[in-house]
Amino acid sequence: MRGAIHIGIGGWVFEPWRGTFYPDGLSQKRELEYAASKLTSIEINGTYYGSQKPESFARWRAETPDGFVFALKGSRYITNRRVLAEAGPSIEKFFATGVTELKEKLGPINWQFMATKQFDPVDFEAFLKLLPKTVDGVALRHAVEVRHDSFRSPDFIALLRAYGVAAIVSADSPYTQIADVTAPFIYARIMGTKEAEPNGYSDSALDMWAQRARDWAAGIDAGGLELVTTEAPTKTPREVFLYVISGDKIRNPAAAMALIDRVSA
Repeated sequence: MRGAIHIGIGGWVFEPWRGTFYPDGLSQKRELEYAASKLTSIEINGTYYGSQKPESFARWRAETPDGFVFALKGSRYITNRRVLAEAGPSIEKFFATGVTELKEKLGPINWQFMATKQFDPVDFEAFLKLLPKTVDGVALRHAVEVRHDSFRSPDFIALLRAYGVAAIVSADSPYTQIADVTAPFIYARIMGTKEAEPNGYSDSALDMWAQRARDWAAGIDAGGLELVTTEAPTKTPREVFLYVISGDKIRNPAAAMALIDRVSA
């Protein structure tokens, strides 16, 4: 038994993908449709930088096949603030933009923090309390991507477990790595693609990440990643969201497709 594994990239609009990932002559307005035919998930980045419209979310849902899932990044105006406890009105505004028009295709929300943001247990718990469990009848899942080593604390892991929020695994990067399982799902972002590799990663690295995804989905700790605590999570199947992000971005779709082939074999 294992949970579903969703694998994809960040966004779908990137000019260098035209002619390398997207076929020559494909119209830009069909790029999401094409990407969704090759991948099983996409992390929407535009929601981090500014508001989207409800009709945009509804259109993205309509242009993707059954079973496809979007993760999306929460607004930077929520996470890039000194006092997180004061983010309530901004969180309400964010969800009022029509996020739930994705309906059953809405995956986890990535609340990404700047590398200068340090762990304040009281303020961070206040933030977690503000995150809604449902909006418009749609269940929500939350994940946090922290980039300061002060978060490598058992107190932080305990907080996330208490609220069922995932710690995002930021791997193959200089960012703080926290691979402790803290939620009923796993959210990983791998950032080490190289243009010199046709599939972004070597075959051995792709095999390793595919095995980690399978282990997570089976409820097993993935090997070789940095943990904060030694407390093992309950061995239960978990849904996995794995995105190939940053690195040599031109190779990210190839890496994601290679991983999909491996976990599907």
